[in-house]
Amino acid sequence: MRIATWNINGVKARIENLCQWLKDASPDIACLQEIKSVDEAFPRGEIEALGYHVETHGQKGFNGVALLSRMRPDEINRGLPGDETDEQARFIEGVFTIGPRAIRVCSLYLPNGNPIDTEKYPYKLRWMDRLRTFATGRLQLEEPLILAGDYNVIPEPIDCHDPAVWANDALFLPQTRSAFREQENLGLTDALRATTAAAKIYTFWDYQAGAWQKNNGIRIDHLLLSPEAADRLLSVAVDKHVRAWEKPSDHVPVIGSFDF
Repeated sequence: MRIATWNINGVKARIENLCQWLKDASPDIACLQEIKSVDEAFPRGEIEALGYHVETHGQKGFNGVALLSRMRPDEINRGLPGDETDEQARFIEGVFTIGPRAIRVCSLYLPNGNPIDTEKYPYKLRWMDRLRTFATGRLQLEEPLILAGDYNVIPEPIDCHDPAVWANDALFLPQTRSAFREQENLGLTDALRATTAAAKIYTFWDYQAGAWQKNNGIRIDHLLLSPEAADRLLSVAVDKHVRAWEKPSDHVPVIGSFDF
């Protein structure tokens, strides 16, 4: 079973790329972020024609997440618990029956947090606190859980081309990285780092300053796995080639293969 995450950076602008990738990669479940679309305007017809069920948690103009799945989910939960005043569409959870077991797959778009001297950075840290609380509760179910998405976190220096460039950025500040480690310390596994310690594996390249051409990238798109999911992990792939397509997203898909 193949479960993927991709910050699509505007689904209507990238629908041709998305459909081509779905045909090529054929994920069983695809978690999308930054769809930048309200639910009723999401281009579901093109995706459903490829055999996918579509669930969205959208917002006009920015944010927004989606779950595309070969199978119909048993349950869908929209919005990260813990703050009823938070109106930003950044989280959706699906429960799926795979053979004899239920698996939980979440698509999340963690706040960027920049500029750090504004309310945006405390909001990022509060959101990470809420995610930790959510994950703590879900782990008690002892089910396969995949928290997939754009975390806007560079976990370690090896995950960016030049740590000095990112030293004062919300994605790489010590508080941010510490909050990410707290997620892992719950018992969650960074899927890619469970399969390789290689450097220069990136999932995002800025549109500016020739970042793609110079391979000046960062790794901020992650699959965090519960023990029950980590035990079934077979491999992880980063579909770097799609960054070279016409009208690309600045992110690329990350795909985990599992023995479910």
